[in-house]
Amino acid sequence: MSAPGRTTSGPGRGGVSAGVRFLLLSVFCLALMVLDQRDQHLSRVRGALNLVVYPVRVVVDFPFSAWSSLRTTFAARGSLIAENEQLKRERLNSEFRLQRLAALEMENARLRELLDSTARVGSRALIAEILSVDLDPYRQRFNLNRGVVDGVYVGQAVLDAHGVVGQVVSVGPLTSEAVLVTDVDAGMPVRVNRNGLRTIALGMGGSGRLRLPYLTNNADVEVGDLLVSSGLGGVFPADYPVGRVTDVRRRPDQQFADVVAEPASALDRDREVLLVWNAADEVPRASEAANLADPH
Repeated sequence: MSAPGRTTSGPGRGGVSAGVRFLLLSVFCLALMVLDQRDQHLSRVRGALNLVVYPVRVVVDFPFSAWSSLRTTFAARGSLIAENEQLKRERLNSEFRLQRLAALEMENARLRELLDSTARVGSRALIAEILSVDLDPYRQRFNLNRGVVDGVYVGQAVLDAHGVVGQVVSVGPLTSEAVLVTDVDAGMPVRVNRNGLRTIALGMGGSGRLRLPYLTNNADVEVGDLLVSSGLGGVFPADYPVGRVTDVRRRPDQQFADVVAEPASALDRDREVLLVWNAADEVPRASEAANLADPH
């Protein structure tokens, strides 16, 4: 029996069973599959459905794609930072090597100039390195890394690639001290290269200049004249550049003119100098140095 007011559905009362519905749906699906396989009637439908479903797929896939993108970005950023630091270190190393190479090239050029100048000297010469410079502005002196064991002697001429630098004033076993031509206590015989006029050049101390105090007002000397060593006294090699006249002032009320010259040598830039032996003193000085180095 059934309750009053309720109806039942089932076979025989106008209802469709589940099995029949499944069968009908299966037939319908098979028909659609056959039609789609043969005539591609459902391609447009699939395209429309893909268009509708695509935003849903993007929303669902967004967290995963965003995380993957962030991870890739951070990994690439870390790699770029590490590569940048490596490139900075390599650049600094390269700049250091280039600076060192430039210094070596300059040193090589200076040594070549010194070696080329030995041909002008025409006697024995030895390259010496400047160890220190006297900081007193009134004392133009420096120390060299050559001494008695190298045959260095007091009064020996010191040159560079451009001109006369000075002479040795004291000698130790391994080092020596030299005075520049610009020192107030230094003086040397020179001559004007243009006309052979001989005179004495004296140092002016901290100004780094030379003065020629013994030239009269009528002396034939002009600005730009080259002063060379005269060779008198046997200390400095003859005809080696000493300086160039920069100022000539003739005073009618005085007997001598005020003549100032600029040294030819690079006194404030030299790192290496030449110690020169006179031909007459080379053998005696060498034997004396050998006796001092080996007293037995």
